[in-house]
Parts: sequence; C-alpha cells; structure tokens
Amino acid sequence: MCASVKYGSRGPALIPRMKTKHRIYYITLFSVVLLGLIATGMFQFWPHSIESSAEWSLDRRSVHDAPLVRIPMSSPIPERGDLSCRMHTCFDVYRCGYNPKNKIKVYIYPLQRFVDEVGVPISSTGLSREYNDLLSAISDSDFYTDDVTRACLFIPSTDVLNQNSLRIRETAQALAMLPRWDKGMNHLLFNMLPGGPPDYNTALDVPRDRALLAGGGFSTWTYRQGYDVSIPVYSPLSAEVDLPERQPGPRRYFILSSQTAIHREYRVELERLKEENGEALLLLDKCSNLSQGLASVRKRCYKGQVYDYPQILQESSFCVVLRGARLGQATLSDVLQAGCVPVIMADSYILPFSEVLDWKRASVVIPEEKLPEMYTILKSIPHRQVEEMQRQARWFWEAYFSSMKAIGMTTLQIINDRIYPYAARTYEEWNNPSVVKWSSVNSPLFLPLIPPRSPGFTAVVLTYDRIESLFRVITEISKVSSLAKLLVVWNNQNKSPPEESLWPKVTVPLKVVRTKENKLSNRFFPFDEIETEAVLAIDDDIIMLTSDELQFGYEVGLYLKQLGINCLLHMHRDDRAEL
Repeated sequence: MCASVKYGSRGPALIPRMKTKHRIYYITLFSVVLLGLIATGMFQFWPHSIESSAEWSLDRRSVHDAPLVRIPMSSPIPERGDLSCRMHTCFDVYRCGYNPKNKIKVYIYPLQRFVDEVGVPISSTGLSREYNDLLSAISDSDFYTDDVTRACLFIPSTDVLNQNSLRIRETAQALAMLPRWDKGMNHLLFNMLPGGPPDYNTALDVPRDRALLAGGGFSTWTYRQGYDVSIPVYSPLSAEVDLPERQPGPRRYFILSSQTAIHREYRVELERLKEENGEALLLLDKCSNLSQGLASVRKRCYKGQVYDYPQILQESSFCVVLRGARLGQATLSDVLQAGCVPVIMADSYILPFSEVLDWKRASVVIPEEKLPEMYTILKSIPHRQVEEMQRQARWFWEAYFSSMKAIGMTTLQIINDRIYPYAARTYEEWNNPSVVKWSSVNSPLFLPLIPPRSPGFTAVVLTYDRIESLFRVITEISKVSSLAKLLVVWNNQNKSPPEESLWPKVTVPLKVVRTKENKLSNRFFPFDEIETEAVLAIDDDIIMLTSDELQFGYEVGLYLKQLGINCLLHMHRDDRAEL
C-alpha cells in the first residue's frame, strides 16, 4: 500500500516546507559567521590598547607637560644587574612571537617626571637632546608600536645615558614603578657614560634586575655575551662638524694622538715615541692659552701651534684611542668620521657592536703594555691594507656611529637578529659597504672569520661492519635532491673500511671518518666536514625510508626553522623517527 500525498499546483506540499526550513537555517548560519568575521577584523585592526599612548614625539609632548610622579621612599629597589643573564634565561621570546616581517615590536613608555617625596628630580638634566633623538628615531621606525600588548621590547623614557646626572637609588625605584617592569624582563636601557669617581665602573651602576643594557663602556668583566649590546659613546661633534670624506691613502702624519685627558704614563711614552720618530708622529694636547668654552673643545695644540679638531684627524693615517677614566671614548667616533684608522689601546674593552662588526677590518687593537712597540707594529701593515682600513673606518662611522638614530637602529637590529636568527643579517651585510668593491670580490686580507653555511643537508651515517646494508642506505640517500654531503662515521676500530672502489658511486662528496672509540654518541660529534646547518643522523640499517620521505623531512625542517623552531630528527633502527 502507498500513502497518499497531497499535491498542489507547485508539487508536493512537503518539499517547499523543507526548502524554506533549510534556507532559513543556512542564511542564519552564514549571517552569524559573517558577523563573527567582521567583529574579529575590527578587533584586530581597530586601534586599541589598555596602555597605548599617542605617537612618541616631543613635538607634541613637552617634558614640562609630562605628568609628575612622586617616588615613595619605601618603593622597592630592583636587584643589581644579573651577570648570569642570557637571552634564554632572562628574556621572554614568546612575547615577540612569529610575524611575517620578522621584526620585533618596541614600546616606549610615556614621558613622566619622577621626583622624590620632597619634589627633587631623579636627574639633574632631565631628558637630554641625545636621548630625545634616540627615542624619536625609534618611534619613527618599523620597530615601534604604540600598542603595549603587542610589544616584545620595552624602553623607558627615563634618560640614563649619563650616569653622572642620575640619583642612583631613585632612578632604580622609578624603573621598578613602570607598569610592565616585571623584574626588568624584556626591558632595554641605553647608557653611554657608566660609573663615576673614583671607581668608574664599566657598566651602569643603577640596579636594573634583568633588563638588557646597551652600554658604552663594557669590559669583559661586565659584558653579558649575547645579552647586552656594546654601543659607541656618541660624539656631539658628529652633528656639529661636517667632515667631507677623504680618499684613502698616505697622509701628512703617520700617527696622531689627540686625547687631552690620558694618563701621565701614557703621555710620557707617547712623548718618547715622538722623540724617536720625529714628524711622523703628532702629539696634541689641550690648548692652555684658550678660554674654556665651545671654541676650546674644537681646538688642539702642540707647542703653541693650534689645530682645528676634529679636522686635524684627517691628516693622519693612524689615530691613537687610549682608555681614559672610562673605557669607552667619544674620540673613537671622531677618528672613524675622519677616515683615520683607530689604534685602540684599552685592555678588556668590548668594542662597539663587536657582536656583528669585524673590527680587524677597520682598526688595530694593541695591548696597553705594547705601547712602546706601537710604531713598529703599525709600520708592518701593508699600504694597501691601510687604505682599505681607512675606507672601512669611515663606512663604519656612516652606517653605525654617525647619529643617535644609527646607534639606536643598530642596537635594535642586533637584538632582532637574536630573536629571529633565520632572518638575521649576514656577515657581509653587516661589514661590506656597497661602495667598496675589489673587482667584484672581497679583499683576501679581510675574509670572514666564519664561513657561511652551505645549503642542503649533510647525512651522517653511523656504521660498524654491516657493509651491504650501509651501501643500500648510501644509495637511497644519494637520490635526495637536497643532499649536500655524505659523512660515514666508521665505528669499528678493529676493521678497516672497504676500499674506495667498492663504495657506491654518488654525485655528492662522500667522506669516511674513523673514530677512536666505539660509541653511539659519535654520530653527534661536530665534525669539521659538516658545512651545512641541516644534518640527518641515521644508522646503517635504516633501509625502509625512501628518498621522497627524506626530502619531505628536510623541507619540514626548513619550514620549522623559518618559524624559529630548531628541531632534531633522528632515525632509529626500528624505523622510528624521533623529532
């Protein structure tokens, strides 16, 4: 029997009702999804932040208009700088996250005037012109964000460039009051003149917890390798005096000393060198017959003869940069600007931006005890090398020393390279000026100390005496298009490897390394033959993997590296892959 169905003029009555029901359902679902997408987009891209501030600029915000903040005497004081801090222990990289531009985001705290309970400011100078220039440059850069929730790095608006102008305790308390301080985590302080009489410490004395320090006078005792950044001491003459670039070559003087406040023992030794070498060495000092002021700062004298400074620096091939009360000296910047090769004698001094700059290409570093031998050492340098060093010195100044903006951007780029190492600048990008060309190749006098890593991967095959299985593994791995080299680790001390003629014919270099002990850990030894960043560690009996699978594993590793994830892929004898 069949049930009767009522038909209308448009067909069965049940069908229109079903269509209407589903139509309403899908329209409602689509509307909900669309509204959700719109709301998400507005939340992501509409300017918002709990603690966001207007663009950092003194043009819009005067220091005198900044809010006054009183520091209670009982306010907590941060711990002194932790010398054990490294990027993996005292810096939260997860704040930085992944972004397609591989750029950290930097937040600058709003201006505030900190005073103690009786109204005395924490600084005698307030905000210096140099620090204002630095913060303004950062706020105009791609690093800057006014959204505190997106920030990877935080920079206080409190000026600590010159420790001489600071009240140490109150400055530390002001830092601890910052809303995102969190024991200094992910905070960056800029300081060029650390320490004070009589000790003149080589790092900022203000207690700062775990904050990073961009410092202008680090020694090997206070510098935290890979965490702090050594920066130059900015020379105000850089902005006030225009020194046109001079072509490299011989100069009027061979050695010139222009510093006015060097230790008496150094002065005596320089005078002795002057007596021995005559006109080749020019030894300048402060002009005693000029009144104090701006004019006297730009003058140097020798036996009553007055010279313009820093212009006189361009008249010498080498310029002496000796340590003073502080290790970092603004003279270094003046010398580089003049295209004069600096002769640096400051034991234990961490040179500015030495993490990325190859100072051997632009300077001569001599131990202080070898000052009597300085002339002989410099005379041994070939003329061609001196000219290239003069050119490199000038370029270092233009790129990294010439302004507070250059110093600030270089500092942030170094930190950025640590956080996104897969997108970091290369040695060549940091050290090779685009205008310096040596017949389209780098000068052999200045080759990089560390060779660039080769593309592809190295297969490290651990074996003992399973020859047939080993040869099958080598044959299969050699089919992988990204393979750069095969390294066989021969773990059998009682048996020699097969003769060369018996090995499979492959299109990539194959090297056999014999070990002294039969240890499974030999596969992880950093052999000199490994020239790639990617390494496949595999046993000699892993015969189930195909070349396509190995190529896929390599490409996955490349993708993870682009995300900032380093991984180790190890193949086991039971054909398990451990990541």
